[in-house]
This record gives sequence, structure tokens and C-alpha cells, in this order.
Amino acid sequence: MKDILLIIVSAAIIILSLLQSGKSEGISSAFTGSGGLNLFSNVKERGAEKVISNITFILGILFFALAIWVNWK
Repeated sequence: MKDILLIIVSAAIIILSLLQSGKSEGISSAFTGSGGLNLFSNVKERGAEKVISNITFILGILFFALAIWVNWK
């Protein structure tokens, strides 16, 4: 039962991560130097994007807690 729950949370994290929009111009701009690299730019998420980000964060915490719980002897 614990393993199945861990797999479900893992799949949900993957799906939600893929649904999030990229906040940078991509990895190629880091090497070519086009447009500058703003790793710490102050971009505010709004609406559905913020909800998806918050749910992904919560599922990430849940994933680590479940991983510890599954391996607890």
C-alpha cells in the first residue's frame, strides 16, 4: 500500500512539473549568452500557474515523507 501511494505521488509530481511553464529562455541561452541569464528574476506566478506550483511543492514534501516512511524499519 505504501509503495503504491509513493508511485501515485511520484507520477503526480512528474505530470504537474510538465504542466508548468518555463521561466527562462532555456539552457541554450545560458551557453550562448543571449538575453542574459536571470536565475533569480522576480517573476510572480498568478492564477492556475500559482496553484500548480503550490501543489507541486506540497507533493514534493509528501514524496520525501513517504520515501522515509516506506524505508522505515
